[in-house]
Amino acid sequence: MESQTRQRMVFLVVSACLAAVLPGGCSRRPEGLPAGVTLESLDAKPAKPVPKGPDVSFVPPTFDALERDAKWVDRPVKDGLVMLRAEQAGETPPVTVAEALALRNNSADANASILATLGRLPAAGEADPGARLERHLRGDVNSTNPIMINSTNEFDVLGLTGFELFSFDRRMEPFATAETVASWQSSSDGLLDKVVLRDDLLWSDGRPITAHDVVFTYTVIMDNRVPVPAVRSGTDQLRGVHAYDDQTLVFFHKESLATNVWNINFPVLPRHVYESTWEADPTLKDSDAHVALEEHPVVGGPYEIAQRKRGEQIVLRRRDSWSTVDGKQVREQPFFREVRFRIIEDTNTAFLALQAGDIDELILTPEQWQGTGDEFYERSTKATAPEWVNFFFAWNVETPFFADRRVRRAMTYAFDHERMLKDLCHGLYQPSTGQFHEAAWMASKKKVAPSKQDLDKAEQLLDEAGWIDTDNDGIRDREIDGRLVPLEFTMLVAQQSIRVATCNLLRENLEQIGVRMNVQPLETTVLLDRTQERKFQAYHGGWGTGTDPDSTENIWKSGEARNHVGYSNPDVDQLYEEGRREFDRAKRAEKYGRIQEILWEDQPYTWLYWRNGFYGFSKELRGYVFSPRGPYHYSPGYRSLWRPRQE
Repeated sequence: MESQTRQRMVFLVVSACLAAVLPGGCSRRPEGLPAGVTLESLDAKPAKPVPKGPDVSFVPPTFDALERDAKWVDRPVKDGLVMLRAEQAGETPPVTVAEALALRNNSADANASILATLGRLPAAGEADPGARLERHLRGDVNSTNPIMINSTNEFDVLGLTGFELFSFDRRMEPFATAETVASWQSSSDGLLDKVVLRDDLLWSDGRPITAHDVVFTYTVIMDNRVPVPAVRSGTDQLRGVHAYDDQTLVFFHKESLATNVWNINFPVLPRHVYESTWEADPTLKDSDAHVALEEHPVVGGPYEIAQRKRGEQIVLRRRDSWSTVDGKQVREQPFFREVRFRIIEDTNTAFLALQAGDIDELILTPEQWQGTGDEFYERSTKATAPEWVNFFFAWNVETPFFADRRVRRAMTYAFDHERMLKDLCHGLYQPSTGQFHEAAWMASKKKVAPSKQDLDKAEQLLDEAGWIDTDNDGIRDREIDGRLVPLEFTMLVAQQSIRVATCNLLRENLEQIGVRMNVQPLETTVLLDRTQERKFQAYHGGWGTGTDPDSTENIWKSGEARNHVGYSNPDVDQLYEEGRREFDRAKRAEKYGRIQEILWEDQPYTWLYWRNGFYGFSKELRGYVFSPRGPYHYSPGYRSLWRPRQE
């Protein structure tokens, strides 16, 4: 069961997956990450007001009253691996495995052949059940407690050890996972979700996993003394959670919203382990008991921690009691007996480890992707696919420079988009035309042509906005509050070569039309602070996708935490309100599509490109299948990886 940590925390930045895309990073949430949460740093999300705890006044109805009054609608319960098998059953690989392994991935056709052939699941008996997977980890985990999750590293590890109820597929469609859930129903009014757990679930210490564990975890998460603001975000939209017996669980929502599905997907703790420890130490990390649990946690997922050497490696071992209960196989056994996470912070060192066969997979930088040669192809191959990670120039509309939409549009027309895509991005990325990828269900159906440089149009717009060169010094200016102000501003950017080069290209372009732009590279943490505090005129950054379009509300709705540019449009605010209350998928799509169209007209950002995901894989590895969030962070994600039996 891949990490299903809920799609609802709001855009945590993922430096590991985004190579320090800032300030928002990628909202790349692993399978089940809370709504809107991205992965790099849950701490990066400005804290919401902390609730005082569960609503003690909430009294759940009796089960008889619930069954009498609620009109239940069946919801999907699926297995991601079963779904992938069904999809692949009707597909024929374009080349043989040997031919795919011999390919150099230097064209779209070669990439498609590699993915279609090497991404397939094994036939019966084809996978080595005793195999070991060597995965790369960019940094150590801070905690092995699933509700303390706060980095992409932890999502990767705890996604294999954690127990959860919900997931989503590579089309971002949510479902209850058949590995843990027997049935899932929602009330017709959208205020209730009833989940019946399977009765063959065990913690790693042999105790049963029950609905009471979920209720207990909700209580812990909602205690304001427990430092889990990211996991609490979304969970705090519940009125309560109640277990009617060991298997039957009901979530009670405050409002009937289309986004409620993400608020019920949170990590689960073993009640029998933490009920005697958490109130004495609500930090969940300081007491002797919690320190011991950090090294040897009781887990509910398919793997348990076998060894942990801080700063070096974490070894997970397949848990027999996950797949076999009372001598009967009840769930499919994971393909790998062990998964070792090698902690290698330096990307060049990690690349050498992949070439040497010390690790089996690695997220490549664009430069590494371009520079693969004979030594790389001896043991490895590579694959790429679009990921919905969107880069832009952001304009602070609360400054006198960018308050006028015409100026922001002039910035977009001034930039040489084609040169950026060809020379700086090496032709590897697709141009972006707004916040939603054109393949996403919520994207506008109006086809918008990618931006192209038009210096004449840029100058015309600046003239119309009153920015002209009145003193003939070569820089446009305008009188503001009785003072002549030159059109000169600073662009903040992370200290990464392609980011800085992109900003320098814009600087050169603007010089041609009488605009002076200064480029200021910053450490990513400093850039994050400056943008969150709105201490900037413009910045270059990127966002990834959440699994629901509502997760972008806190970027664009007036006054929201990640609305760093100070954008405000009452039509956009209203459309977000309507979108979360609309349950019809097609009608929801129309509302979010209209938001995208308004933003494109207003240009609070100059959208640049969608970044691809680049991965290197051992030639011994099979089963990698991509989603808009990469090959791991959805269902089945990691579970589809396997290694062939050795002849």
